[in-house]
Order: sequence, then structure tokens, then C-alpha cells
Amino acid sequence: MLIRATDSALIVIDVQERLVPVMQAPARTVQNTKLLLHAARINNVPAILTEQYPKGLGPTLSEVKKAAGESIVLSKMHFSCMEDPIFAKEFKSLGRRQAILVGMEAHICVVQTAASLFEDGYEVFVVSDATASRTIESEKACLERLSAAGVSIVTTEMVVFEWLGKAGTASFKELLPLIK
Repeated sequence: MLIRATDSALIVIDVQERLVPVMQAPARTVQNTKLLLHAARINNVPAILTEQYPKGLGPTLSEVKKAAGESIVLSKMHFSCMEDPIFAKEFKSLGRRQAILVGMEAHICVVQTAASLFEDGYEVFVVSDATASRTIESEKACLERLSAAGVSIVTTEMVVFEWLGKAGTASFKELLPLIK
């Protein structure tokens, strides 16, 4: 199935000041998250950012928050975003059937959110190169588990180019320098 800009929403999970430094490949994860947020804005894909217990883990990383523009940021205590009533209401109000997930930690909040969305009947895509855990084993286990359950594991470029759909457009020309 194709990821379509008109059908999808981007969920950025817990890319926070005190989490980022202890992740595997944090620079890659942050860079790809920013690219996806930029591509989402260009393609009219709504984005929701979450913060797990911001009092303890800090706010969303400032460069990610800047890339998110006017996107909503919701704090939460549940590991699965969908277990949080405010998030669930906000996500459902978007009316999108595809959820594109990125963030931290893969084996905790990302896996639980993906599983909840999948159980609720959404098409779920986890962006492997924009998702991280503290250990490579945890990250790998998350992606293998979700893939085996039917969740699609994709890359940043897969999402961006499927949202674009074709070359030569103004959106394509604006994003191309960010991809190269």
C-alpha cells in the first residue's frame, strides 16, 4: 500500500532533550525527523508531537520543535499515545487512516503506539531511520515485532517520495536539496 499525503498523519513521539543524547544514532534520528516534519508541512500532512513526562525528560528538542512549526505538542504519561485520551481525540479528529510514526524509544512508546493504532484499524508505518532506542537490540526487536504483526517498516525517503508522488512539482523541487 502507498503512503498518501491526503490519508496520513505524522506522529513524532518523545524526541526530548534528555532522551536524545542516550539514543543509538541520535543525529540521524533527529535529522530524519526534521526532514519528515518539513515534508509534512509542504504536503499538508498534519503532525502531532508528544512529550513523555516533560517535567522529567525535558521538552521536545528545540530544533525539532522549530521544524514542526504550528504542529500541536501534547504531554502524556501513557507509553502508548492512543491510551492518552487527549492524544486519541486529537488524532481521531484528523480523519486520517494512515499513521506515520517516528521517535523514541522504539521498544517502548513507539511499539505500543503502533500496536494500539494497528489494533484500532489504522494503516501504520514506522520510519526505521527516524526511530531510536538506547540499545540496538531493543530497536531491532521493536521493528521485527511490528513487522511480523503487519505494521509496515519504512524509511524517511520512502515516506517523502510517496507523499510527493511525482517529480517536477514545486514540492519536489523544495524538498530535493534537503534529501541530497
